[in-house]
Amino acid sequence: MIEVKREAITKEIVDQWFEKWEELREQIHEAHEARSKEAARLMEQGIVHYEQLLLQSAAQAATMDDQFELYPVNGKERLVFIKMKPGQYACYRQLDELFKETKKRSARLRLKK
Repeated sequence: MIEVKREAITKEIVDQWFEKWEELREQIHEAHEARSKEAARLMEQGIVHYEQLLLQSAAQAATMDDQFELYPVNGKERLVFIKMKPGQYACYRQLDELFKETKKRSARLRLKK
């Protein structure tokens, strides 16, 4: 398991990651409401953003094949599901939940370390 780098999960740094996600989330939501194919492209940006969060918070060099301490429950499996069909609304909801749960997990890890 790839442990988290404590200085990479400070509240300020985590908040910056989630501000960017909020902007993307709103765009994805609007694209889904309009039934636009743009949703899939925006979701791919969101997936990359989530993966960057994991990789940059890792205490050592890692790849997305690794299991991260920062993952919420079933995080790796859920991310695989999302990547299979990023244009689906269910995948958007799942990615949003992954971001929320990862934010909570980072707060717990800050207190634990």
